[in-house]
Amino acid sequence: MREFIVEADGGSRGNPGPAGYGALVADAATGETLAEAAEYIGVATNNVAEYRGLLAGLRAAHALDPGARVHVRMDSKLVVEQMSGRWKIKHPDMKPLAAEARGVFAPGQVTYEWIPRERNKHADRLANEAMDAGAKGGQWSPTASRAALDTPPEPSGPPGDATAGAARARAAMSKPRPTEPPAAGGGGAAGAGSVVVEEDTAALGEQKHPSTPGWSAAPDMGAPATFVLLRHGETPLTPQKRFSGSGGTDPSLSEAGREQARRVAEALARRGTIQAVVASPLARTRETAGIVAARLGLDVAIDDGLRETDFGAWEGLTFGEVRDRYPDDLNAWLADPAARPTGGGESFTETAVRIEATREKLVAAYAGRTVLLVTHVTPIKTFVRLALGAPDQALFRMELSAASLSAVAYYADGNASVRLFNDTSHLRP
Repeated sequence: MREFIVEADGGSRGNPGPAGYGALVADAATGETLAEAAEYIGVATNNVAEYRGLLAGLRAAHALDPGARVHVRMDSKLVVEQMSGRWKIKHPDMKPLAAEARGVFAPGQVTYEWIPRERNKHADRLANEAMDAGAKGGQWSPTASRAALDTPPEPSGPPGDATAGAARARAAMSKPRPTEPPAAGGGGAAGAGSVVVEEDTAALGEQKHPSTPGWSAAPDMGAPATFVLLRHGETPLTPQKRFSGSGGTDPSLSEAGREQARRVAEALARRGTIQAVVASPLARTRETAGIVAARLGLDVAIDDGLRETDFGAWEGLTFGEVRDRYPDDLNAWLADPAARPTGGGESFTETAVRIEATREKLVAAYAGRTVLLVTHVTPIKTFVRLALGAPDQALFRMELSAASLSAVAYYADGNASVRLFNDTSHLRP
């Protein structure tokens, strides 16, 4: 029985954007390349292009010998894991492609292996050649064989004959295929408000041809609205761990807090991904946002929905002082998210309603963009809790440092991906 190696790749310049794939079939025993394929497929996502490359490689191998065993090697963790059956396929653009790929050979004839990108250079080169050709208004011209395919186009031999199989491979790879539509959003997430594990390949370090570095779109989900959540720098109340909400003295940053803001600004400037800055109206957030925005060359927009919770009579007190003075109110507050602090403050339930409304408004306003939201402890924890679908009590199980960065991406279908939480690496010397 013959054995083939199929290597395939695909990419998108924009994700979704101009896309193409590349594939090759090699003899497993000799390493000889038997067939190559590449095609510009129009506007599509990385993962659509990768699946199209897989299909082209499998079809070419099948044309060479339908009875062969095939070992597929790709640097797409997503495609390899999905085709191996270890990951579920939920994205609507992926399902029909995967089903078509499974139908090329009989069950059991194809195995899959993930390889590092540097070991997939041949297929990657073919994919880029196809995209280059598409950018010039043409199509890549298939080189169907390096050895066996320089043969007459009208084969007459049996299915396993090299001459006949080579010509069939050429025909299989040259046959036009309909362009797949780009992904319409985050349908690949594990469910609304969940951490994307199965299909967020950016989290697996597989982002190819990204439109922007740093925080940017997951390869197969289109461009999300990405909120980089920055807690303001320290105020005089921060080191003392005092309640400091929207109903207190509205303190400004301390000198330590201003230095933290400057360090954040430098870190974000190096990333180069922030496209807008929005801040809470309180003094500490406006000052933090102003320092960062000045470094990035951006203006600061103010949104009242990003303000901190109002802690009522607890403003300015430590947790211990509240426990001593208002033990029953504190216990009720810890047990029930609908309970308000003493003196008519804001409950966590009310804060969550406000943050949800603010989130929806900002997601619509900044669709496909990366925006820095400069806000406070409770709003940031609430953004993360809602994205995870976690219960209210999760707020008490998150540690959020001054001037820390978190990130959540929001897709068109309402799914969310938590990308980062409480990062303070930029504050280290």
